[in-house]
Amino acid sequence: MTDPKQAVVDAALAHVAFDGWSDATLSAAARDAGVDSATARALFPRGGVDLALAYHRAGDADMVARLAREPLADMRFRDRVALAVRLRLEGAEKEAVRRGSTLFALPNHAADGARALWDTADHIWTALGDASRDVNWYTKRATLSGVYGSTVLFWLGDDSPGHEATWAFLDRRIDDVMKIEQVKAAVNKNPLLKPFMALPNWALSHVKAPSKLPRVDLPGSWNSPR
Repeated sequence: MTDPKQAVVDAALAHVAFDGWSDATLSAAARDAGVDSATARALFPRGGVDLALAYHRAGDADMVARLAREPLADMRFRDRVALAVRLRLEGAEKEAVRRGSTLFALPNHAADGARALWDTADHIWTALGDASRDVNWYTKRATLSGVYGSTVLFWLGDDSPGHEATWAFLDRRIDDVMKIEQVKAAVNKNPLLKPFMALPNWALSHVKAPSKLPRVDLPGSWNSPR
């Protein structure tokens, strides 16, 4: 039996380019999917914004499923992260994402957009086996949210063959993050500099990851899963 919510999301793609993620798109998609208006409103109480978020979550789920079929054990960890981001974008409709970016840029929907980025980063780290429980749980997701968000914006304006420019941009962003990790490791190993990191490291070591998805966006960067 077809899931009516997913059916409406799928049908919406034919209308988003014209009407954006709006109530008009929701009404047209529900009609095309054979879902009555009352049910559609119950499935998407806030109309277009909930429809856009459902599309985003479906993209996350598709990325996780595709990532599970990849030979990750043969790859460097930074390449696994790059692959996850690439799979996420390759499975998306560019105009649907463009319209979503416009919607979530509005002040009243900015929190929804930030949470959606965090969700994507969390799905990627979880799929890659992240087992961190301290401050790294936050910093990995916060940093990947920034990498993913900037890559999406580049991808939206990229008309290079096969989006080659986007994948090169993504590699540079990941390399930048890895350089930060190398500097942090070097500082912690340096006997002259290590004392200056003692207090920050002690404080961060006492931060524990929550059992549920956080609603905050903390700055930071990532390490490979431990």
